[in-house]
Amino acid sequence: MACYFLSSIMPRKAKGPPKSPSKGQLETRGLLTTRLHTKTVHFDKLQPVFRQGDACDSVMFIETGAVKITVVNELGKEAVITLLQEGDFVGESCISNGSPVRLVTATAILPTTVLVVQKAEMIRGLHDEKELAAQFITYMLKRNLRVESDLVDQLFNSTEKRLARALLLLAQYGKEGTPQPTVAKIPQETLAEMVGTTRSRVNFFMNKFRKLGFIHYNGGLQVHSSLLNVVLHD
Repeated sequence: MACYFLSSIMPRKAKGPPKSPSKGQLETRGLLTTRLHTKTVHFDKLQPVFRQGDACDSVMFIETGAVKITVVNELGKEAVITLLQEGDFVGESCISNGSPVRLVTATAILPTTVLVVQKAEMIRGLHDEKELAAQFITYMLKRNLRVESDLVDQLFNSTEKRLARALLLLAQYGKEGTPQPTVAKIPQETLAEMVGTTRSRVNFFMNKFRKLGFIHYNGGLQVHSSLLNVVLHD
């Protein structure tokens, strides 16, 4: 079981200082800006990128920052689905599910800059630009693998392991290039919603990880590869 949900976070060997943005991110951004009509939009921290029920009329590519994806049910209960970061697409479901409205809410949890591509333009690009289509398909396949891994994580793993995996993903372990040495501090309430627990439990395990040297606070949150020991341990 561990091999399945670890597939999306196992680090790759790399030498030298961290590289940001990654080669893949630069390639995707280059294809979007040179082959399609795009618009750059900035969102402040906690500003909605779009809301559940808004018109589903564009796809976005995150250049900097991070976005929280949430959904609210008929009873008003909100759940965090995932966090998206630099190099991720946001709102791409509008070109596949046929829904005229957004089914989720996207909120910037850090100052965030995105490239906006109108729905019709994105569809045209995927039909006419083979390189862009290949990049987008590769991205979606990796995204689906992560969704499957997230589901397995929620069903079979302890709160401690779920939190460890979430932190490793935030530090971009398993993504192209080297992990980020320092990531922005994510509110513990958000982490609690991500892993399906309470803030007090997140605080307990964050203190434990810090005491064990798995994470440090130094102008941000430093996540060390040693945190993988928590995920690997049975």
